[in-house]
Amino acid sequence: MLELKNIKKYFNAGTVDQVTLFDNFDFTVNSGEFISVIGSNGSGKTTLLNLICGSIAPDAGNIIFEGKDITLLDEYRRAKFIGRVYQDPKMGTCPDLTIIENMALADNKGKNFGLSPAVNKKRIEYYKELTSQCGMGLENRMNVKVGALSGGQRQALALVIAQMTDIKLLILDEHTAALDPKTSENIMKLTDKMIREKGITTLMVTHNLRFAVEYGSRLIMMHEGKCITDISGKEKEKLSIDDLLGKFYEISIEKGN
Repeated sequence: MLELKNIKKYFNAGTVDQVTLFDNFDFTVNSGEFISVIGSNGSGKTTLLNLICGSIAPDAGNIIFEGKDITLLDEYRRAKFIGRVYQDPKMGTCPDLTIIENMALADNKGKNFGLSPAVNKKRIEYYKELTSQCGMGLENRMNVKVGALSGGQRQALALVIAQMTDIKLLILDEHTAALDPKTSENIMKLTDKMIREKGITTLMVTHNLRFAVEYGSRLIMMHEGKCITDISGKEKEKLSIDDLLGKFYEISIEKGN
C-alpha cells in the first residue's frame, strides 16, 4: 500500500548544525497491517509520520501510495485518504463548535459546499450511532461545544472523526500519551475495536511498550533514522515488554550511557 523509497531527510541543512536523520531510508506498509512504532526520542518516529502525511517533504527519495507517487502532493490533499489523530486532544477537533458541528465538518470533507445548512439533520442519528460506540455518553451531548469535553472525550471524538470518511490509512501520533492511565486504556481499546471493524491500515507511534506488544500485527523499533527491529506474525505474538526493554538497554550501552 505505502512505500518510502531511498528517503533522505536533513535538518538545519547547509549549516554546522546539519543533522542527517534519514539516509536512503526504505519503509513499506502492507494493506491491512496495524503497525506499532516505538523508539527513543529523536529516532525518527514523528518525522516518519510527518513525511507520510505531507507535513514535511523529503530532501530526496519517493513516497508511493497505492502505486502513485505522492511525494509532492500537498498535505491537505493527502488528508482525503490519510486520517491522523494527534497526541494533543485539542488537535483534530474545533473547540468552539459543537460535537454535531465537528462531525458535520468531517462528514463533508472533500465535498463542495453550497448554501445548504452545514448540518444535515438526516445525518444526526448516524452521528449519534458513531459516538455511542465510545461508551462516554457523547451521543447525549451532541450540542455541547467540544471545548467543554474532557481530554479523553475529545480524543475519542477525534478518533471517530478521523475514520468518518473513506480513509485508507490511519495515523496515530502518540494518541494516548496525554491521557490518564484509565482513559488511555479505554481509548486504546476503542482504537483497536474500530480498526478491527473497519479493517483499516494503521500506523501507531507509541511510548507505551505494553500497547505496542498487545496491539497490532507488526512492531517496528526505530533508532537514529533506521528500523532496527521489524517483527510480525507469530514472532510478535511471543514478544514481551522485557524483550523490548532489553533492546532499549542494548542501544543505551552502545551509545555509552
